[in-house]
Amino acid sequence: MRELQSVDLQLPSPVSELHDDRLASSAVRVLLKRDDLIHPEIPGNKWRKLKYNISTARERGLDTLLTFGGAYSNHIRATAAVGHYGGFRTIGVIRGEEHVPLNPSLAYATARGMRLTYLDRTTYRAKTSDAVISSLHREFGDFYLLPEGGSNSTAVLGCAELPAELKEPFDALFCAVGTGGTLAGVAAGMAAHQQVVGVPVLKGGEFLEDEIVELQQATYGSRVGTWRLEGDYHFGGYAKRTPELDDFIEDFDTRHGLLLDWVYEAKMMYALFDQVTRGAFARDTTIIALISGSVGVPEL
Repeated sequence: MRELQSVDLQLPSPVSELHDDRLASSAVRVLLKRDDLIHPEIPGNKWRKLKYNISTARERGLDTLLTFGGAYSNHIRATAAVGHYGGFRTIGVIRGEEHVPLNPSLAYATARGMRLTYLDRTTYRAKTSDAVISSLHREFGDFYLLPEGGSNSTAVLGCAELPAELKEPFDALFCAVGTGGTLAGVAAGMAAHQQVVGVPVLKGGEFLEDEIVELQQATYGSRVGTWRLEGDYHFGGYAKRTPELDDFIEDFDTRHGLLLDWVYEAKMMYALFDQVTRGAFARDTTIIALISGSVGVPEL
């Protein structure tokens, strides 16, 4: 894109087959869509969500991006990177109190030029209210507002482009679900006979179904695509893990040389293997596993 001419983006992202005896016994084929390789600082769904939001900000003549996130937010880091490469000022509104020294995620964001400000948790819960947004405008002036996680109608349009990059026939696609924007878009871009299986990474993530429908309605006017959520693979909740999940990550890395992000991708891949083992997919099914995240903070 012209907005980030100095960035070497690997698009379309590569697809590789996952050879694993546990899949072979079920006669199910799995292909990895390596969106994590799009760019080390703006990987996967972060790039797809930000792509058209950047264009919209420029069209509106705005040179500042403001967004929200927790202290370890991948979205905060990606927004800081986009600002650095695209010539935007960036402001990160962080949940909770400031702690110094900054953790690696926030230190990376500030190194990429992001200005950080903090909201106490009570105020943060009201971050989308007119009162909070007006207060932020008084402090920072005009800005383009990106929601927490980057999921809005514009982001959905970027994610909807992904299925067109998949040239090999497939039946289903698995993706991790945080805010729902990725699933909302990918499902919209799928053929009628294909389905998306979303794996919420937070406890009680079934509520995300309503939010995904709202995103699709705002973008397309109705619920679109064939998709469902599998909510039993959160391993205790967002950014929580168990020895069972850690063992799966270690085994997967040993088998395939790919260290899965434990917050998102590991839970999704665990769900995929569990569903296949349980016989949820017919023999000769081909599944795409969307690898969107990355492990750790990019080095500068």
